Amino acid sequence: MDGPLANDCCSVCHGSFNIPCQANCSHWFCGNCIMLVWHHGSALQPCKCPLCRRQITLLVPGGASLRQRHDPQVAEILGKVETYNRLFGGRSNGVIQRMQDLPFLLRRLLRELMDPQRSLPLVIRARVYIAVK
Repeated sequence: MDGPLANDCCSVCHGSFNIPCQANCSHWFCGNCIMLVWHHGSALQPCKCPLCRRQITLLVPGGASLRQRHDPQVAEILGKVETYNRLFGGRSNGVIQRMQDLPFLLRRLLRELMDPQRSLPLVIRARVYIAVK
């Protein structure tokens, strides 16, 4: 799946997805909405998923968002998501968190490998994420 389900909506704003991002818990949010959730709490630590309360250590933008990167608003939000991932993606969490994240990362990696027009940065990020953990 390259993006959220067609009839799904953001659990933060309850609207259609705008720059959808998938968290490591597999839930989807608008990029700006999840950044607002993060900034509403402590900007010094990762936010928790508004649905399942798991710590979000990785946000993966949907493919459509990446293709719209030339739009200044999209570029700004994707930049914030990249900053979030840089801050919290390499954080050493407990073994339980790593085990919970593994199915999500493997599904994303498999999807990327099966896509003939895959983006190598996600594959590289997944390899680094797994290697660091």
